[in-house]
Amino acid sequence: MKVQTSMRLEESTFNEAKAILASLGMNVTDAVSIFMSMVVQNKGLPFEVKLPNAKTLKAMQEADTGDTLPVDLDAMRKVMVK
Repeated sequence: MKVQTSMRLEESTFNEAKAILASLGMNVTDAVSIFMSMVVQNKGLPFEVKLPNAKTLKAMQEADTGDTLPVDLDAMRKVMVK
């Protein structure tokens, strides 16, 4: 037996997700059904949910602001070979 449910989402998020799903040949019902099946199979969310640590937060902020150091790939390769 199937159940009917409703949910509240931000309209822009819903519309963007709906368009992406359509490009994959799916609708929202298909996606929610897959998600719920994965929750049951994994006995939890089908992805890791955690707060980033301080080092990761700093790296994310640097990436967002473009405040990163240039990387010399040749120098990196030399270090990796050692």
